[in-house]
Amino acid sequence: MRYRVLAVVAAAIALSAVAATTAQSSKAAGHTLTVWLQVDAQNGWADVVAAANNTFESSHPGWNVNVQYQQWTDHLQKFDATIAGNDTPDVIEMGNTEMTKYMAAGAFTNITANKGQFDNSSKWLAGLKASASYNGKLYGVPYYAGSRVITYRSDLFKKAGLTKPPKSLAQFQNGLVKIGKMKKHVKGFSPLYVGGEDWYSALSFVFDYGGSIAKFSHGKWHGTLASKKSLAGLTRFKAFFKATQSRSTATLDGSNPFPYTVFSQGRTAANYGPAWYTCCTTAQNAPPALDFRKRTKQFVMPSHIKGKPMPGFLGGSDLAVPVQSNAKSQAIAWIADFTSTANEKALEKKGNIPNATNLLGASVNERAAARSWFVPQAKHWVDVENGNILKTMLGQMLTGRLSVKQAAQTASQNIAQTLNES
Repeated sequence: MRYRVLAVVAAAIALSAVAATTAQSSKAAGHTLTVWLQVDAQNGWADVVAAANNTFESSHPGWNVNVQYQQWTDHLQKFDATIAGNDTPDVIEMGNTEMTKYMAAGAFTNITANKGQFDNSSKWLAGLKASASYNGKLYGVPYYAGSRVITYRSDLFKKAGLTKPPKSLAQFQNGLVKIGKMKKHVKGFSPLYVGGEDWYSALSFVFDYGGSIAKFSHGKWHGTLASKKSLAGLTRFKAFFKATQSRSTATLDGSNPFPYTVFSQGRTAANYGPAWYTCCTTAQNAPPALDFRKRTKQFVMPSHIKGKPMPGFLGGSDLAVPVQSNAKSQAIAWIADFTSTANEKALEKKGNIPNATNLLGASVNERAAARSWFVPQAKHWVDVENGNILKTMLGQMLTGRLSVKQAAQTASQNIAQTLNES
């Protein structure tokens, strides 16, 4: 998403809100509730969406739900355009790191008084609840979360002597190095494949060593990636990366394929990423040698501290009601239907983490959420992501253009500057 000044967005919202109070939009008058969900739902749990639509339409005669599936790459640009044109959807899915900027701009409806309408709202996952709140008020409803786990080939791990999940990062690395030696004849093979641009993996090491990204004090944000503990984590990540991946994966030009694609081609023994990677580790109509369905397993990424899981990024999505919607009560009702206990349990069966602690099970994905981290709760965090500050840092340190300390210092300065913009 191109950087847009918050004041511009807020002004567009304010002007269009005046018009919205004096006239009904055509879609509200036509009793159509427009919902924007990401394409993940279309591909992974269309049946859950259909169940929510049926429940809503049964209890709201004359209303139809129009679900429009979006791509993560451009949905913010499209949403900004609808704000300017006073034609926003009635419900929108936002990544949890995207919420703050729009809450701060006044783009979403304050639903604090409606919290009791949502199942399990008193036990929402802390990370998701925080991402949907701003200045003590609720502007979104947690949808689902996803932690990061190791998806691996059990046959290769067994040959390397790892018949059980490793209990420490050192044990894991040693096993991967053995696998690398076993498969050295395979061109481009990486014992572990995540891609050099994957800052979620790198920052897990930072938090595992007690570091952080940025902290707020004395009225401003301060970058902390160059702190002693953060540098220890980044240094360990670089060593782990160099030992377990082929040199080509350090590129940051967008040429790296998806990790599960590399897995399905037999060119890696493991991925570190979302638990749903299991869906795609075997290509359709794959020959027997590349059929990994029975050989695909998962475990929690181990910490450098023996016996502990490495903190993983708790990603996920929230659902919000744009302030310009003329069907706010219906939008809130649909969200309540979509995030009901039954539907959250259905999402869990699809490999996602449900939105409340009382719904958590014993899956690897859910156990991986036991230690987690989240990005700074700053309204300009999305601009840090879109500005590729973290990807640039990784490129500099993994390719040797800058030392770990130099790259971290530059990133910290850029993060602080971005987060402190008015």
